[in-house]
Amino acid sequence: MDKLKRVLSGRDAEEPSGLAEVIDATSLGWGTRVKGFIACFAIGCLCSILGSCLLWIPKKGLVLFAVFYTLGNIASIGSTMFLMGPMKQLKRMFEPTRLIATIVMLLCLILTLCSAFWWRKAGLALLFCILQFFAMAWYSISFIPYARDAVKKCVSVCLS
Repeated sequence: MDKLKRVLSGRDAEEPSGLAEVIDATSLGWGTRVKGFIACFAIGCLCSILGSCLLWIPKKGLVLFAVFYTLGNIASIGSTMFLMGPMKQLKRMFEPTRLIATIVMLLCLILTLCSAFWWRKAGLALLFCILQFFAMAWYSISFIPYARDAVKKCVSVCLS
């Protein structure tokens, strides 16, 4: 019966390899994926909100904001990996249509943390957080068909 299911589902008629058995055993069900997505996305939003609240603390507030805002964005990106799976997410991130957006977004994430921890430049960290926001927005709309074209047209109309 299992062999018939494999043939009808388009899988190879051969016996599954050890790797295929491990992948099947570690796959998450749809309900678990949605719960993981919601939890990870909520943690990302919470980190971003917490970072915004910490912005007003004297001396260390800007650095704490940069760190928590960046962690929130990383958690938000990680949340989508629950829905698509990590490999499919990584493949889609580095498709030619969104390669530049992905590189700029990841670069902004790294530079924000570098400016907060190693360089200890609060103004630079804030600048990279602002760039991170725009890079994350551009990256996010790259998953919506024709959204980037609509944004470009809207900006060009507003500027002219």
